[in-house]
Amino acid sequence: MTMLVDSHCHLDFPDFAGELDAIVERAKQAGVGRMVTISTRVKKHAELVSIAERYPDIFCSIGTHPHNAHEEPDIATADLVAYTNHPKVVAIGEAGLDYHYDFSPRDAQERGFRNHIAAARATGLPLVIHSREADDDMARILEEETGKGAFPAVLHCFTGGPDLARRAIALGLSISFTGIVTFKNSQALRDIAASLPADRILVETDAPYLAPGRFRGKRNEPAHVVETAKVLADTRGVAFDELARQTTDNFFRLFNKVPRPHTAAVA
Repeated sequence: MTMLVDSHCHLDFPDFAGELDAIVERAKQAGVGRMVTISTRVKKHAELVSIAERYPDIFCSIGTHPHNAHEEPDIATADLVAYTNHPKVVAIGEAGLDYHYDFSPRDAQERGFRNHIAAARATGLPLVIHSREADDDMARILEEETGKGAFPAVLHCFTGGPDLARRAIALGLSISFTGIVTFKNSQALRDIAASLPADRILVETDAPYLAPGRFRGKRNEPAHVVETAKVLADTRGVAFDELARQTTDNFFRLFNKVPRPHTAAVA
């Protein structure tokens, strides 16, 4: 079975309480070999790490979601870096800008985002970026910060326009797609996905949100990343196995602290 990776899910959310064993088993049966459960609040870090420690295939990040930036204004770059000493903490974030909801003041979102960028630069771990309806400011900050020194990063759950995609790729970033790419009204997003370099694309669920087409309206889970990969393969005109291989290789290159599963030696 060709391996896939769910590079972004939220297994600590209440939606999954009491069901993690079954969810992880379904993911494994679907060929999902690695999952990264993503931090939204640093103060909930212990819960995330406990999940990652329970399952060999699960890893986690450390960071503050832009929705919560005003709740954790005192989290400094050094604090984020210190958490990465744990072997299961493999990424920084998610952090970024969300101008759709504006749950947190925009200046607080930007300050937090720049702190997370500095942590990614200091550790070499990938920054998981949340960007919603903030293309211009996102591109500006990414370009300014790259000018201070490169850092690895992925624009997760990409819903931006072609200009943000082009500028992100030019800076060396990767772009990740969720079930949104499977929705009937997402042709513009599929057009962007079709245009990207093969070595810069990832797949994810963002579970429990954004279940792909055939599961739409239901709770999402890591096993469903297969559906997103199928549509992405069709969109890009490649075989499913090739898309799975590309996105999995891209994941391990970017999230280079995550060990690849051991595979049987070829005779």
